[in-house]
Amino acid sequence: MSKQEYSMPRRLLSIAVGLILSAPLAATTFEMTDPNAAVIGHNMVVYSRSEDTLLDIGRQFDLGYRDITDANPGVDAWLPGEGTRVVVPTRFILPDAPREGIVINIAEMRLYYYPKTAKDSLQQVVTHPIGIGREGWATPLGKTRITNKVKNPTWIPPESIRKEHLENGDPLPKVVPAGPDNPLGAYKMNLSMPGYLLHGTNKPFGVGLRVSHGCIRLFPEDIEHLFHITPSNTGVEILYQPHKAGLRNGQLYLEAHRQHKDVDVREGNNMTPMVKAILTAQDSLVSDEQWPLAEDIVRDQKGVVIPVGQKQLDIVENLWFLHAGVNKQAVSKMRQAIITLQLDDLFWPVRSGPKEETLIGPFNTREEADIMGKEVAAVAGTPVWTVQVSSDAL
Repeated sequence: MSKQEYSMPRRLLSIAVGLILSAPLAATTFEMTDPNAAVIGHNMVVYSRSEDTLLDIGRQFDLGYRDITDANPGVDAWLPGEGTRVVVPTRFILPDAPREGIVINIAEMRLYYYPKTAKDSLQQVVTHPIGIGREGWATPLGKTRITNKVKNPTWIPPESIRKEHLENGDPLPKVVPAGPDNPLGAYKMNLSMPGYLLHGTNKPFGVGLRVSHGCIRLFPEDIEHLFHITPSNTGVEILYQPHKAGLRNGQLYLEAHRQHKDVDVREGNNMTPMVKAILTAQDSLVSDEQWPLAEDIVRDQKGVVIPVGQKQLDIVENLWFLHAGVNKQAVSKMRQAIITLQLDDLFWPVRSGPKEETLIGPFNTREEADIMGKEVAAVAGTPVWTVQVSSDAL
């Protein structure tokens, strides 16, 4: 697709910035331009800065701990270093479930919310990473619903949790008031499963890990977003799908995550679930030439959505862009910097990304992008990374 098709006059860009500033607190809403497609988003490679951790990068792109670390098994999570090539897996296969209400796949530790679609409008899906119950306190599977929503909740720890903390030398009060020390964060949504919640957290590094007592945690900005757009009585389906397959534009994509051994008793490189996922997505299995790639995906369990028949990341290697992440504040600051620096000609909305996702570019060399990135970051007041993107973003 040509750059000219993406040109946007400064007045319209200013309006776009204003709309983002007045929107909910996250920019992770996808429009399903093809209602039959089962794949959203695109993958990226981010070149890290000296001050980054993988968790910093992950949160700016709305990824949990396992999302970003499993995709980068050879990279130090706490000190990736200057200029390290970091895979950012922001392409997702929708779970095999009805596209309504909230669908939670505990295998990938991710939530999908399908708002009700207005007449003559495109279906939307909102997705956020989650933290879930650890072994011994596993988040239950099944269908439930949101019964009510509470802002600034107090927490009354169950007796079992108070006992556990006491045994560990960390006694809890009977009631924890709202505030920065409250493990529920600033928002909670009760489920009809007694004792289980969707809630925020005062320890964001636990998003993307199995660390809770069964409840489902979200980043503070994500639970605020979800809280305001999700009505009470919304249906919730919690399922376990570590292997997924889906089609977009006739292309088959595959995805595999770590098995949860307290849920999944299979041993070794068992391909049966992936075979079932592929046959659900299409009428036939992959070719003999493509089968080794499918086996690699299941064996590696990186959680990265890969197109069958293409090189693993299908990154466009000869173009570089600038990206500030997908949260609302980063997007609005990035777009404001475009106006301030008069970079209209370099404004590039992302074809397959969330509605507001923005790139600046393209640049012919990484050095050109790095130089411009420092200038944009200084004006925007937010981290800006040099990135390369997969072909479906352009």
